[in-house]
Amino acid sequence: MVGPDFSERLANLLSADGGRLAEAWVERVSTSLRNRMSTVELDRELRELYDALVEALRRGAGGVHDENFSEVRALLTEISRNRARQGFTPGETAVSVFALKEVLEPGLTSGSSADIGAYLRLSRLLDEFGLFTMEAYSQTREEIISAQAEQLLELSTPVVKIWDGVIAVPLVGTLDSARTQVVMEKLLQALVDTGSEQAIIDITGVPAVDTQVAQHLLKTIVAARLMGAECTVSGIRPQIAQTIVALGIEFGDIVTKASLADALRHALGRTGASVVAKAGERR
Repeated sequence: MVGPDFSERLANLLSADGGRLAEAWVERVSTSLRNRMSTVELDRELRELYDALVEALRRGAGGVHDENFSEVRALLTEISRNRARQGFTPGETAVSVFALKEVLEPGLTSGSSADIGAYLRLSRLLDEFGLFTMEAYSQTREEIISAQAEQLLELSTPVVKIWDGVIAVPLVGTLDSARTQVVMEKLLQALVDTGSEQAIIDITGVPAVDTQVAQHLLKTIVAARLMGAECTVSGIRPQIAQTIVALGIEFGDIVTKASLADALRHALGRTGASVVAKAGERR
C-alpha cells in the first residue's frame, strides 16, 4: 500500500525528469528484448504506461487494485497480451515493468532518505505490477493454447463428400471422448448439409482400438443412424480385428470393411450407383 504522502512524492520523483527517465526505460526494455520489437511501438506503449502511472500517483493511488490504477492495469494487460501473441517469454514480458526500477535507482544514490523511502515503496509497487503482468500473460497463453487445440481438433477430423450421397470421415491418431464428440457433431452436420445417407468412418490411421475407442465409434454410428444414415467402418487391419475379438467387442449389424476402397464400393452400391471393376480388380 502506498500512502497519499508517498504517492505525491513518487509522482514528483517520476515527473522531475520524466522525459529522460521514460526514454531510458524504453532503451532498457528494447535492449532486453534484443530489438525484436519496433522501437516506435515500444516507445508508445511505455510512455503511455509511464504517464498513466504518474497520473494515478498524483491522485493518491494506493495498492495495485486501487481504482486510480485502473488505466495502468488496462495498459499492462494490453502489453501482456501483445507480448504473449508475439511469442515473447514471461520474463521478457515482466521486464517491461521491472526495468523502470533499474532506471530510477542511479538517481537516488545521493538522494534524501525520504526519496529513498519513496523509491522503496515504488519498488514494491512495481513488483506487484510485475506479478499482475505475469498473470495477464499466463491467462492469454492459456487462451491461445486452448484455441490452437480446438483448431487442431477441427483439422484432424475432416468430413469429406466423396460421392453424391456418400461422405467419409478419415480418422488419424488417438480417438478420445473430446475428439469423438467433434467427429459426431461434424458427421451429423455433414449428413444434414449434403443430404447423404451413407457415411464411411475410416480408422486406417487409428493406431489401436480398445474398448473405449470402440464405444466412441458405436455412439457415433448410432447417432448417424438416428439421422437416417448407414455407417460403414473401414480400415479394420488384422491386428485391430484380433484386438476387437479378444476384447469381446460386438459391432452387431454394423458393416465393416478392410479398406476404404471396399467401404466406398459398398456405400456406392447402397446408393444404387453402378460400380464397374477394372480387369483383375476384386469387387
